[in-house]
Amino acid sequence: MSNYDRRLVEWLLPAVWDSQYAYGLDNPTMPDPDMPRAPTDPAHAGTLYAHLADIKAGWRGAPLTTGQRRALFLRYGLDWPEKQIARRQEVSQPRISVLLTEGVGRIVGVLNGESSDEAQQTA
Repeated sequence: MSNYDRRLVEWLLPAVWDSQYAYGLDNPTMPDPDMPRAPTDPAHAGTLYAHLADIKAGWRGAPLTTGQRRALFLRYGLDWPEKQIARRQEVSQPRISVLLTEGVGRIVGVLNGESSDEAQQTA
């Protein structure tokens, strides 16, 4: 079972819509560029791309409402600020914040092995 947290999911969520998103990311398991002889940790060497695949699967499999999907897409897919999303959706900015928090929570729950029912209750 994986151990995904909110920070990791939010960091990688743009990859759902941007296939080239990973090209700009630093793999934290790689050695520093100024230390080319430093070995990589083979147990974690491929986790970045595995996480990206998991994030995409989490997006598809999470029990998200239409409002949550829309807010997540506008925030992480188009990089809109919450105020702009709120204006576009004709709701308050705190409501958008709640939708984003709940949506990311449901994706985290699914990625950590919770059933769809459990993910809905914890969001």
